[in-house]
Amino acid sequence: MQQQTMKNTTHWPPVSFGEATRLWLKVGLLSFGGPAGQIALMHKLVVEERRWIGETRFLHALNYCMLLPGPEAQQLATYIGWLMHRTWGGIVAGGLFVLPGAIVMLALSTIYATLGEVPLVQAVFFGVKAAVLAVVIEAVLRIGKRALKNAAMYTIAAAAFIGIFFLEVPFPIIVLGAGVVGLIGGRLAPDRFVVIKGHGEGDAAAEPMIDIPHTHPSAARALAVLAVALVLWLGPVLVLWTMLGSGDVFTQVGLFFSKMAVVTFGGAYAVLAYVAQQAVETYGWLNPGEMLDGLGLAETTPGPLILVLQFVGYLAAFRAPGALDPLVAGTLGAVLTIWVTFLPSFLWIFLGAPYVERLHGRPVLGAALSAITAAVVGVVLNLAIWFGLHMVFGRVQEVHAAGLRLLVPDWATLDLAALALAVAALIAMLRFKLGMLTVLGAAAALGIGWKFTFGG
Repeated sequence: MQQQTMKNTTHWPPVSFGEATRLWLKVGLLSFGGPAGQIALMHKLVVEERRWIGETRFLHALNYCMLLPGPEAQQLATYIGWLMHRTWGGIVAGGLFVLPGAIVMLALSTIYATLGEVPLVQAVFFGVKAAVLAVVIEAVLRIGKRALKNAAMYTIAAAAFIGIFFLEVPFPIIVLGAGVVGLIGGRLAPDRFVVIKGHGEGDAAAEPMIDIPHTHPSAARALAVLAVALVLWLGPVLVLWTMLGSGDVFTQVGLFFSKMAVVTFGGAYAVLAYVAQQAVETYGWLNPGEMLDGLGLAETTPGPLILVLQFVGYLAAFRAPGALDPLVAGTLGAVLTIWVTFLPSFLWIFLGAPYVERLHGRPVLGAALSAITAAVVGVVLNLAIWFGLHMVFGRVQEVHAAGLRLLVPDWATLDLAALALAVAALIAMLRFKLGMLTVLGAAAALGIGWKFTFGG
């Protein structure tokens, strides 16, 4: 009788749109701790406590979101919202996941841009940068423990690191190459390449899948979704290009972060090295230390870590406002960045989710995910080294020799205080298991103490 009730679509969804909206706002306000914490929060609230959807459906949706570019936790919220209340349910769920953090990040970006030279602010960010480096190193270890289970995965990770650090291979090519290797390897040697298995595989207690009529795919619906989403996503960028030209900062921000939205596989850490290098070295929007500051701000706000891109877009427009007031320009740059970064995430869900609902039990996705995650380990290691060198040394020179890119630090500019603070933050996180916000707060306090005591 219970199974028949679950398959009866007249009882779907089990909750009103208003109640779901209140829940998604709560998730958006409490979504600290990165994607792992955010996904765990949604699982607890939606699956365990309220039982709005079952374990099997939740984990199947998560598998798909982990293969997409963009923030998987926000996309998972969009997916669940779409399952429960169609398109508007997905828009509300995904939007409220981002909105609280975006508002906080806008306020912090404004404070940083206007008060960044104040000694107290500089002291706070001196400490925060050291803690952020520890967070990135911890991410390398965490992802590596999960993904590097055998020689094949170590080889993929090493190749990804060499490719991006020494050969400057574009990140999208690394991700696509790893995915192809995973797909081929999954067919030839699944025992080696299906390292990260689909969530919930082999769970005999998993609930039967409810048939939800609006999840049935159709070509007409897919074309409509694609047309509307592309207009909303790229339309503003084309208008800016037409009105302001390709060299204007708003056009550059719109184009650059639209491209990032397509290639941000593996989470924010995986793409930040590329974003930082482009924003610093190609566009000159900010310097390496400021990129670390932005990452520190994003770590302390709710929502996806990729909100750090909003900080970059704000500073880019704030420092090249044209005829606008710098604060107005910065705000518009931040809004534009948010728009082109997150709108594609809704496209991936609304376009692909109906087809994914028909793909339960396909192991090929696990092989591709395993290889991509292994490659991400190498990419994040590149990020840790790049950030670490620029934080600990006042000057780092980029040298090209024999076709390789090398980063050579100036040892005369070594900052022992920054190095000690980073090591202390890493020990606090790895040895004593202190929370991220606790470590960031303590590092900021130590940074203030050091700067105002020794004037370093």
